[in-house]
Amino acid sequence: MRETGKGRRGPSARTPLSRERVIRTAVAVADEKGSAALTMRAIAAPLGVEAMSLYHHVSGREDILDGMVDAVFGEIDLPPRDTDWKTAMRHRAVSARAALRRHPWAIGLMDSRSRPGPATLRHHDAVIGALRAGGFSVPMAAHAISLIDSYLYGFALQELSLPFTGAEQLDEVADAILREMPADTYPHLTELAVEHVLKPGYDYTDEFAFGLGLILDALHPDEPASG
Repeated sequence: MRETGKGRRGPSARTPLSRERVIRTAVAVADEKGSAALTMRAIAAPLGVEAMSLYHHVSGREDILDGMVDAVFGEIDLPPRDTDWKTAMRHRAVSARAALRRHPWAIGLMDSRSRPGPATLRHHDAVIGALRAGGFSVPMAAHAISLIDSYLYGFALQELSLPFTGAEQLDEVADAILREMPADTYPHLTELAVEHVLKPGYDYTDEFAFGLGLILDALHPDEPASG
């Protein structure tokens, strides 16, 4: 018996292709395979369309990268307005690090785009605004953002290069290194591993919080806080 087609998804039932869907799919491809795998064909395949169909919604790969970076900035919490500048900067930095862990390909692209999108502009404007409201002059706000973001992106990049992703893997890696490393030849490395890294409850995330705290404590507003 021939199928009547009832319940089948015909062309009219297909979710329409849009710029948002293209960008969202590109992010998913990069999350899985890295940004080097971003070809128009690789993005089109999970959408069930031909690569040429994408050009009705994006102008090309660079346009897609612009949209992807803007999407990541859209995931980062804006600095809260109902708190002091230091708490606001800490909240924003923690949220940004979490977004970069979800999208590791984005680290080298976050501030590289010459055509920033609305989420990117909104994010940076809010960060500047939080610092200005906290009493930072325009030059000092620029210094603070540069310092915080250099640490944020640098830590995220270093974290990606580590040979472990969690406490269990860290223990395995550290134990393996200790077994092959003569303690009397490298006493300080051994001491660091035994007395710090391999202690119960050690979490590499705490290193980020420690460094961020030092930076925020070193920054000081140079104007009376507005409001």
